[in-house]
Amino acid sequence: MILIIKHIDIEGAGTLEDFLADGTRDVSLVNVSAGQRLPDTLAGVEALVCLGGPMNVYEEEKYPFLTGEDILLKDALARRIPVLGICLGAQLLAKACGAKVTKAGVRETGWSKVSLTAEGKNDRLFQGLTGEVNVFEWHEDTFEVPGGGVLLAEGAACRNQAFRVGDSAYGIQFHIEVTPEMIESWIKHYTKDGQPSRAAAREMLREARVNNNEFYRQAQKMYLNFAGMIGA
Repeated sequence: MILIIKHIDIEGAGTLEDFLADGTRDVSLVNVSAGQRLPDTLAGVEALVCLGGPMNVYEEEKYPFLTGEDILLKDALARRIPVLGICLGAQLLAKACGAKVTKAGVRETGWSKVSLTAEGKNDRLFQGLTGEVNVFEWHEDTFEVPGGGVLLAEGAACRNQAFRVGDSAYGIQFHIEVTPEMIESWIKHYTKDGQPSRAAAREMLREARVNNNEFYRQAQKMYLNFAGMIGA
């Protein structure tokens, strides 16, 4: 069974949920923002996916479920269960490994490109992708690469974009699961202090529609690569 942790309604699994809907594996989605409880154990869990959210990893008092999720991530690492942490999920994975998570020098929102490192080009998760990957970003925090971890992708504005710990625990700062509809929803809910501007938001949505087919194919490759690690 694949366990997916959802932190807020508007940040669902997107195209990942579509990928997993083929019925080849059981999927359990826990929406902690709706009051659903995290499991006490990962017994029977083959892979753990932690999605994004607007909260920060250091806001445990405000969001008590973050403490429980930290325990589950540490358990997943100990059991060598494949992990995919997206945005907040990546920051939570880094924290579970003892790495610092802090405010980034710049708040990244919108489309950008990240470059795979030498290790990233040879990593199983990014197999089949080129050295430069088109990504969608929406975050204000960043993580250090955990001790013993491997940096897989770098960005110009925010350096640490993807890392691996062990054989199959991955944190990716960017969003691979988004659809144009999700992006439109985020613009409506998350725009603050005039950022992104109306013009930037329009361009963001235009690019989402233009990029959608290529972005979808890219995400499918990563999903297939990650699925190949489950039960391996």
